[in-house]
Amino acid sequence: MREVSGLDSILTAFQCVIPRKCANRSKKSEKLPLGLRQLPFGGDERLQEIDVYNLIGEAGITRLVSAFYRRIPQDDVLGPMYPPGDLADAEQRLRDFIIYRLGGPQRYIEQRGHPRLRARHAPFHINQTARDRWMKLMGEAMTESTLPPEAEQFLRTFLEGMSTFLINHE
Repeated sequence: MREVSGLDSILTAFQCVIPRKCANRSKKSEKLPLGLRQLPFGGDERLQEIDVYNLIGEAGITRLVSAFYRRIPQDDVLGPMYPPGDLADAEQRLRDFIIYRLGGPQRYIEQRGHPRLRARHAPFHINQTARDRWMKLMGEAMTESTLPPEAEQFLRTFLEGMSTFLINHE
């Protein structure tokens, strides 16, 4: 089995912005092929996206995203990036995106279409400092949300790759 590291994390981030075309991917019994979308969990077992969704569900994702967005207004780096009055909508978009990516209901795709994350984030000045702050606040939100350790590890790795992929300024 292949471990995710280095260049693979960038490839993982790129793969994460492309919707999979599998109509039945939310089935609990579905086994994804081994590869970049899977991260270590236990001995030879692999925790898959659908496993994380089944483990924490929409309630866990909602707790995480809410805890994250409670930190944004006071943050001197990220706070100014959000248009006035858009925090609630931004929170819903991130929540629906994570739910979709983990194999839950497809609300994000139904409402917004293909994620096009780089294009959607192009208007924002995202440098290494902003990316690191985003991950710091998300890490605090994970701690507050008391997610199971294996789900937290999966999400942390996924979001680290994704946030790095969205850097658009030096």
